[in-house]
Amino acid sequence: MSRIEIRGRRLTVAAALGLLAAGLLATPAAAHPGGKGHPDGKGHRHAAEHGGIRSPRGDARPSAFDLVRTSVRRDGRHLVFTEQVRGRAGSVRPERHGSFAGSEVLSYVWPTSLDPSAVGFTAGSGTLALAATSHPDFDDTPGYDEDRNGRTDDDGARWHSHWVVLVPDTTRPDGALKVRDIAEGEKPDLPRTWPGVPLYLDSPPYPTRLDAHTVRIRVPLADLGFPKDFAYDGVTAALRINADLHDPLLRVSNVLDVASGDLSLPGRVGRG
Repeated sequence: MSRIEIRGRRLTVAAALGLLAAGLLATPAAAHPGGKGHPDGKGHRHAAEHGGIRSPRGDARPSAFDLVRTSVRRDGRHLVFTEQVRGRAGSVRPERHGSFAGSEVLSYVWPTSLDPSAVGFTAGSGTLALAATSHPDFDDTPGYDEDRNGRTDDDGARWHSHWVVLVPDTTRPDGALKVRDIAEGEKPDLPRTWPGVPLYLDSPPYPTRLDAHTVRIRVPLADLGFPKDFAYDGVTAALRINADLHDPLLRVSNVLDVASGDLSLPGRVGRG
């Protein structure tokens, strides 16, 4: 397992507020349409069109998380979520920590303008994102045996898919994002494949493929209620389980790369 040196950009309070301003926590109708690209603060412009979001090479390390192109396209009765990276996709995974508390998660993420209710979460509860994740210290897909060894509790290191709801972490001065917690006594709407963890996190059985420079997840359109259109972006990030196992349980610890440079959701999925 390769060792990762995190050199990413931690989201600040300003960035978290920027998500709100950009419509990332708003309804699909308020999402930023694609088509012109956006500056990323480094003089780059990230081209966005219906074919995807193109990002400059070499602005993120390690290369396995340096986004080059991010897209979501219709393919018959499916949506295909794709991220292409400069290095070999999935070649870097978290080091085993030895316990659930304090362990790390690495991820390829597609934030969207879809309301969380599209997949079964409470409406308006945050930013719905699809993610491919790896975390060797725990398994959060209890309904599936991904490596087909007869056990369903030892597959966390294998890249697999999740829907998550992201919100700003108000417990920290830097405004890092987190996967929304389910508070004690709270009874939110949850997808039928929710794995029973106290998080707005779903574990659908979507095929997750990593091949050379590409990460790809196929999602049935029916699972999202056949949306007419929505906006998206691409992110690679490290997350960490709180060592105290308290709220926030799972927060974004480092943002490695952002396809648009500013989380403006310039990608657009149309009617096809």
